[in-house]
Amino acid sequence: MKKTDTDKEIEQLVEKMMKETSLDTPSFDFTAHIMSKVLEIKTSEATVYKPLISKKVWGIIAFGVLALVIFIVFGAKGEASGIVNPIDFSMLTNNKIINTISGFKASSFQVSKTFSHALMFLGIMICVQILFLKHHFNQRFEN
Repeated sequence: MKKTDTDKEIEQLVEKMMKETSLDTPSFDFTAHIMSKVLEIKTSEATVYKPLISKKVWGIIAFGVLALVIFIVFGAKGEASGIVNPIDFSMLTNNKIINTISGFKASSFQVSKTFSHALMFLGIMICVQILFLKHHFNQRFEN
């Protein structure tokens, strides 16, 4: 037998089978039955949202930042307070590498009050934005 004869016989057999069989139709409540099974499946524990940093830790971080801001604004003005001696960072600012790169001594560099207030305000605004963004993303993940 040739290959074309075999192909024709297979094609005739398939046509005969297609004519003899009818289409299968699902039962009346097939969709409702499948959807009830889908709803019964529990969500996996891997998809449950758990924040990386808990609310307790966020509170500790906020308290620390607030304490630092209060200390900077109302704290020591450069003189030793008796109980707590200021930490000497002169080895970081007074070395040959920084003096040669910058061309001036770092100890002579003065920061104006306006710049320090602007820097403090920037820090506060960043903290506020973090809180708003955290709330926004929490709301987004709940829906």
